[in-house]
Amino acid sequence: MTLTRRTFLGTSAAAVLAAGMMTKGKVFGANGRIGVCVVGLNGRGGSHYEAFSKSDRSEVVALCDVDEAVLKEAADIVEKATGKRPKEFTDIRDALAYSAIDAVSIATPNHWHSLATILAVQAGKDVYVEKPLSHEVWEGRQLAEAVKKTGRIVQHGTQSRSDGVWIRDIALLRSGEIIGPLYMARALCYKRRNAVPVSPDQEPPANLHWRLWQGPASEKPYNAMYVHYNWHWFWHYGNGDIGNQGVHQMDIAVWGMNKGLPVKVSSSGGRFTYEDACETPNTQLATFTYADGTLLQFEVRGRFTNSEDGVGVGNLFYGQDGYYVKDKGFFGKDGKLIELDPAKYPVPDMPSHFENFLTAVESRKQEDIHGTAEEGHISSAHCHLANVAYRMDRSLQFDPKTETFKGADDANALLKRDYHPEFAVPQIA
Repeated sequence: MTLTRRTFLGTSAAAVLAAGMMTKGKVFGANGRIGVCVVGLNGRGGSHYEAFSKSDRSEVVALCDVDEAVLKEAADIVEKATGKRPKEFTDIRDALAYSAIDAVSIATPNHWHSLATILAVQAGKDVYVEKPLSHEVWEGRQLAEAVKKTGRIVQHGTQSRSDGVWIRDIALLRSGEIIGPLYMARALCYKRRNAVPVSPDQEPPANLHWRLWQGPASEKPYNAMYVHYNWHWFWHYGNGDIGNQGVHQMDIAVWGMNKGLPVKVSSSGGRFTYEDACETPNTQLATFTYADGTLLQFEVRGRFTNSEDGVGVGNLFYGQDGYYVKDKGFFGKDGKLIELDPAKYPVPDMPSHFENFLTAVESRKQEDIHGTAEEGHISSAHCHLANVAYRMDRSLQFDPKTETFKGADDANALLKRDYHPEFAVPQIA
């Protein structure tokens, strides 16, 4: 099935899912390389097309961005680096109909991540999707289910999953071999963020397809505050720093604790030391309680601060017999560093996260993925749950089985947004 805007809007989800499943086993391009389309080219997107252009296993055959100026600049860069100009698209739905594309690499704003990934797997493409996997809890579950139904390769862009030290140390934390069973994890995001002045709504620039930029988000007037970065600090498009930088550290904490979703969440904070246009907190403390009583604590400090045992952006874990500090290692009950024998506890030599994705695309093995859609959903959902508790200004009980809050209709209303009718995330779960 060829997926275009017209066929997407007029075809049932089940039929498109079936089409996606039929494309398994596709032979890659004439040169044997995986044809990649990078979607979302400003900021992080540059790292995507650079990595896939440099790899000898992939080729950037297409680029997609709703800003035509950004699109042209990126195409010029790829052409200069590779000697071949990629095909250019402003609408991902048109891009997905291009047969040279085997995989899609998504670096759009957060509110596009889930829908873009679902459209791609339904079109028979494999996907590398930036963090967070979703903008709300509900759509993350739909994405994870779409991946299960299509069998596509989807890797979440939290690079620590391909870091050799983390792979070794998370295994040791989960086994309890060095510091015993874990009872608590802490994740820290101390990155200074400055005020964003209020600016008036205005007409979008001629080079920007504003409706496409908004995609699944309901209609709002264009404002220069949002494009291209400060959308992170507005609920309509972003998830604050806990869902921006913080989701990297949240993913590590969730990976280490290995408890799934929590049964209770609380969060408080605010925007301190200035008044500005933004909505998300620059200072936030969130606590998650799991069914067995163990804890995960996350802290955002966006202003002037000290570090915690030398950690400003990173993770700490606490066990029965000691604790762990990012970049320092394991410490015993006496507070002294536990030296690990490299012969007994070697650090695996790992390729980059992008290269690992290509390995999984080639092997077609789910076990080769570092950060599956399900794992990305769980980690991203933690960020979203913290934000809901912050916005509700109270502790909330959560049911991991139904992925809803107990007795809190107002909080549950924030688990799924009202989508623009042309870009609604389909219900799959």
